[in-house]
Amino acid sequence: MANAVVTAKIMPESPEVDMEGLQAAVIGKIKGFAGEGDTRTAIEPVAFGLQALKVTFVMDENLGSPDALEAPITGLDGVSSFEVVDVRRAIG
Repeated sequence: MANAVVTAKIMPESPEVDMEGLQAAVIGKIKGFAGEGDTRTAIEPVAFGLQALKVTFVMDENLGSPDALEAPITGLDGVSSFEVVDVRRAIG
């Protein structure tokens, strides 16, 4: 099988959530699921001081759906929601 490039959007519970700490915890969960592949993150403003964490990572298609990350990531302190916003097959 091929690799998939997945982009997920993680929303914190409030603007007071430590985004750097949240980012580290989310990346740990993703690496535990997908392995040590390429991972990129961005913190994007949403509204009224609230920011979203966008994470793009590479995973093997044999692992199944990236939706399996929803429960472990939403279980983290400070996380309101987890949404897979894009999945693409990697070529090359």
